[in-house]
Amino acid sequence: MYYKRDLESKIERYLESSEIIAIFGPRQVGKTTLLKEFYNRVENPVFLTFEDIELKVLFEEDIKSFIALYIDPYEHIFIDEFQYAKMGGKHLKYIYDTTDKKIFISGSSTMELSINAVKYLVGRIFVFNLYSFSFGEFLRVKDENLYKLYSKADENISVPLSKKIYGYLDEYITYGGYPRVILSQSNEEKKEVLKNLLSIYLLRDIKEIAKIADETKMYRLVKALSLQIGNVVVYSELSKLIGINTVQLKEYLSVFEQAFLTKTISPFFTNKQLEIVKNPEIFFFDMGLRNVIIKNFSPLEDRVDKGAMLENFVFRELVERDVKYYRTKNGAEVDFIIDDAIPVEIKSNLSSVKISKSYHYFLANYKPKQGYVLNFNQLGSREFNATNIKFLPHFLAFNGVKDEN
Repeated sequence: MYYKRDLESKIERYLESSEIIAIFGPRQVGKTTLLKEFYNRVENPVFLTFEDIELKVLFEEDIKSFIALYIDPYEHIFIDEFQYAKMGGKHLKYIYDTTDKKIFISGSSTMELSINAVKYLVGRIFVFNLYSFSFGEFLRVKDENLYKLYSKADENISVPLSKKIYGYLDEYITYGGYPRVILSQSNEEKKEVLKNLLSIYLLRDIKEIAKIADETKMYRLVKALSLQIGNVVVYSELSKLIGINTVQLKEYLSVFEQAFLTKTISPFFTNKQLEIVKNPEIFFFDMGLRNVIIKNFSPLEDRVDKGAMLENFVFRELVERDVKYYRTKNGAEVDFIIDDAIPVEIKSNLSSVKISKSYHYFLANYKPKQGYVLNFNQLGSREFNATNIKFLPHFLAFNGVKDEN
């Protein structure tokens, strides 16, 4: 059964354009399924995969014969697992420049594309990232009628409806959004699926493609990162803990990001004199993978890392936005600053409709028109100076947080 993805509507805008459409993302998030969905919609298509060694070798070593056999007879070309091809960008450019076919590719990592292909494909390709299911996509699978209410909700959402949606959020934030995990019939099955996904990440996408030799240190780093989500990465401390130098550490972090395991976000500042750190904060793309690494699947309410998990959840919901964090030398902190200086604060406990001193400090200095406080109990909106602050449930991070500046 096909479950609709939010990315689908974005890609649809470019179906008639000449550019190559590339869908990249981690393994098992539904890239092949999405590719086949578009394959079923167009005329005279061919579906190829570079897991077929014979096909891949022909592409690499005899591109003209490849074109004669698999490109010329068709109008729409779909190539899955493109990351396995050597010189993929150069040969893809040749196909693009010598034929008038519409080309779609997918791959489980951006490593090969970013390192070897971009220089050949500038102006010829649209790249889209597909992640594990967002909370909205997850909810649409679990309860489509509830999803419809969720998609229209705002700061005036009723308490009973909010509680019902939070019930699903607890499952999502614990086990994540991988399709196979979502469809698992028991929590034990979810855990086993996540264990397998983790080994695939480390052994196939990261270790093999990036040619990382020391698997032990790599796993030690992944474990350390999973324990400090939402915190600033202190390179010197982390490199000492893992037993690698800072250059290697930054290379590992870059590889993890290209493999869609973790993501770093930079500090927001306009006055360098007030900047406290240049180091990034770290988050995971999928909370289920993070939780299987630390071997903790306890309910959200029972966890000591509840605040960090909520922050990581909100990051995941905002991942397509320009997300930064705010921290100054005088101690002012705001969890996220998105797009055009919009402050977003995440609270696990909030007893009244109020904002912190740090939040006030940011408002006084940047004067945004809109801000957000995501929390469990306090809903509605208030004016603070010239800024409208909306108090929303955490699960409305994707639908409710808008750029209204």
